[in-house]
Amino acid sequence: MQLDVSSDIPEAETLLTMYRTMTLARACEARLRKGFGSGEFAGVIWPSRGQEAIAGGMSTVLRRDDRLVTTYRGIHDLIAKGVPPAEIMGEVLGRGVGASGGKGGTMHITCPEAGVMLSTGIVGSGLPVAAGLALAARLQGSDRVVAVCFGDGATNTGSFHEAVNLAAVWDLPLVLICQNNQYAELTPIEDTMRVERIADRAAAYAIPGIQVDGNDPVAVHNALSAAVDRARSGAGPTLVECLTFRYAGHYVGDPQVYMAKDRLEKAMRDDPFPRFERFLVEHGVADVDRLAALGAAAVAEIDDAIACVLDSPEPPLGELEADIYADLAGMPR
Repeated sequence: MQLDVSSDIPEAETLLTMYRTMTLARACEARLRKGFGSGEFAGVIWPSRGQEAIAGGMSTVLRRDDRLVTTYRGIHDLIAKGVPPAEIMGEVLGRGVGASGGKGGTMHITCPEAGVMLSTGIVGSGLPVAAGLALAARLQGSDRVVAVCFGDGATNTGSFHEAVNLAAVWDLPLVLICQNNQYAELTPIEDTMRVERIADRAAAYAIPGIQVDGNDPVAVHNALSAAVDRARSGAGPTLVECLTFRYAGHYVGDPQVYMAKDRLEKAMRDDPFPRFERFLVEHGVADVDRLAALGAAAVAEIDDAIACVLDSPEPPLGELEADIYADLAGMPR
């Protein structure tokens, strides 16, 4: 099944929104890595450096009330969906200002106000939850769309196939975004599957599957726009494979001994930032000085956010018993 994807170039403001999202995601991760490396604070993240173009493209296609389910490698996704950086970094550092009150940590950041319903640390486990959220939207008579992000390794799990099959059978408003960074933790994709294109797995469920250049935010934007429109119209789910690369390893401090040096160097020559910056300049959207100013503004915003986080307290002990059970007082039996 084919997906009709536009090749048009979005308007200038949309392109700049993509770029701002990308720079903010990069700055957020860089500031956390700096703090970990210097001993300023302790914590861990699973880096998404190299995958920022996917967040850039996604940031311009989802509504505020659309839902997002992502993974532990999802700081860029959270920023794309509008979660404030202070709430992201506050959660990573276990402070009360965090989106989950400092109790979820890096792997379990949620922010329902921005539509982020789950970040999960179990590979593939977000897909059935996303299918449930899509079913809820259908039953509520809403035109909300649910997007779920996952890596290449998740497509080898039973939860992926079960969720996609159910979404296809019920025509659920679900957009499946595979961020194929070519490594499942420490294992290269060629060692875990025989198919060359993850997008081809969509054929088993008679839904559209498309592979796009995940280092090109315009290509991601156009593919996701078509998938979101299809889902919102009631036509069902779409699998969008964004082919990209993970530059900073599986976790902060990963020596990446499992990765051939020339493979990483080749991938880094396709860094989404210089590519997109050249595109913006060549198309008259912004000059070099304006792009530099946007990058500096992103760094300043992240610096302000981390200062807020470090000035905030850790959650009080009473928080251990909060948000565990629903308050059913007054509810009909």
